Amino acid sequence: MDSKNTNSSLLNVKIDIPFSDKIGDPSVIDNKSSLNLVFNEDLDMSTVSDGLKLYKITADNNEIEEDIIIDKIGNSLKAINIRKSDNLKFTEGEEYKLSIKNLRSVGGKSLNEEFNNYFAVDYSFNLDSEGISDLNDKRSLVVCISDIHLGANDTYSEITKNREPLVSFLNQVRASPNVKELVIAGDLIDEWFIPMNKNTFNGKTQKDFVKSVAFNNKPVIDAFNNIIKDNNVKVTYVPGNHDILIDQDDIQSIMPGVSQTRDVKGLGSYTPEDIPELIIEHGHRYNFYCAPDPSNRHITKTDSILPPGYFFTRMATSSVMQGRPKRDEDLPVVTKNGLGVDQYRYFLYWNVWKGLVTDFPVNDGLDEKIIHTSIDGFTDSYAINDVLPYQESGDDIIKVNLFDGIIENWDERQKSNLVHVKIPIEDAVLRGAFASFLDDQSGIQFFNNPNSDKRIVIFGHSHEARIMTSLNDKQEKNVYVNSGTWIDKNKCTMTFVVVIPQKCNESAPSYVNLYQYSQSGDIKKLGSQAITNIK
Repeated sequence: MDSKNTNSSLLNVKIDIPFSDKIGDPSVIDNKSSLNLVFNEDLDMSTVSDGLKLYKITADNNEIEEDIIIDKIGNSLKAINIRKSDNLKFTEGEEYKLSIKNLRSVGGKSLNEEFNNYFAVDYSFNLDSEGISDLNDKRSLVVCISDIHLGANDTYSEITKNREPLVSFLNQVRASPNVKELVIAGDLIDEWFIPMNKNTFNGKTQKDFVKSVAFNNKPVIDAFNNIIKDNNVKVTYVPGNHDILIDQDDIQSIMPGVSQTRDVKGLGSYTPEDIPELIIEHGHRYNFYCAPDPSNRHITKTDSILPPGYFFTRMATSSVMQGRPKRDEDLPVVTKNGLGVDQYRYFLYWNVWKGLVTDFPVNDGLDEKIIHTSIDGFTDSYAINDVLPYQESGDDIIKVNLFDGIIENWDERQKSNLVHVKIPIEDAVLRGAFASFLDDQSGIQFFNNPNSDKRIVIFGHSHEARIMTSLNDKQEKNVYVNSGTWIDKNKCTMTFVVVIPQKCNESAPSYVNLYQYSQSGDIKKLGSQAITNIK
């Protein structure tokens, strides 16, 4: 319960819902039929009928007074119950204002000001075939999932146990009368999480690889295709970093008819037609280690874009499969020199690599040509030391074999990747691997960008599901949510996002909700936010 007026000389009230004093940022409550208020003094009941009012808030912020019934709870004069006069629950999908003013206690204490408590009633969400009653079979929900990481081989695939519940989830999305769109926000197919000693395509083509992933995960792909074939729910695919090379034709070969959104090779973002304030993308566009990178084109002689995160993921996969063994071989030492700002940044780059390789050691030697590629123009096999910055004996200059120029070309790389607000190189190098860095980009790239009109941002990529709010320069509420992941081993997995726009022109709130699916098919709400006054 929340309280108002903690001063002991004043009348104090506690309410059994979270409250907000901002009309544009109402608290969100689950559906209920009444509110309980508890005061610190016996009330003068003659002041109650005029002192307590309930209003429904319309989309243009008009207030429509609701008829209410006010009852004492038991024989106490300190506790009262408020409900609508029709005895029905508060209407789902609506914003209300509870106004408390001019109340007095028997002893003469009073509230020192008028309190307006704004709250929005969330929908009783479900994916059942009967749907959400207050939406009346209306298709308006946008469901977003990401980071499924379907693999070609269950020996090292990150999703096996969660495949069956994923199929159940997709079947429920298919049957729901309320879902309008299903968005796959990247990393549907995993072309990175493969042990170093495996040739990715095994002598075949990328399209063959994609088809082998589909074959290995046939029930999942079938479930997606059933939704597409029904043509009731629009299915949109946005590329991620683990499927950065998988092109439009590859995806169409296993999911014919799926909608795809791309802007630069390996990147894309999506805004539903009916919700222009919403943008969905994977999030690797802003990640120094995972965004498309042209640094190796002098080696591949192609328009390659594989970033350094690919090589780290190959190492990390082998480390996990080997039980993360203790490394017997020390990493070569790289020392800071005074040869300019870019050399200092390569030193920072080396320190990040040092931490990653230390955390995910492998049995293989640093100079063993153990990383077999045959992908994106890379035809050779590479050693871990081919990726790490190094200094030659007697030479202070920090050099790299792969990704030579990655520091110097960062600004141009961001321009090519359509990054709206440029990220400083040192920030990108040092913080790029942290989920919080990606979270921050929702504000930097969109909410606080005067050239952006976005109020809702959904990213994936980090595997850390969360929902956060902020205010932009216009003091408007914004909602950022990370859709999490469906891989088997994660602190929180099988998560998804649902955006529910205004149910009609008169209703104020839209909802951005984060949920978790379970092995048994139950759905748990992890967070909910209401956002008002979007177009």
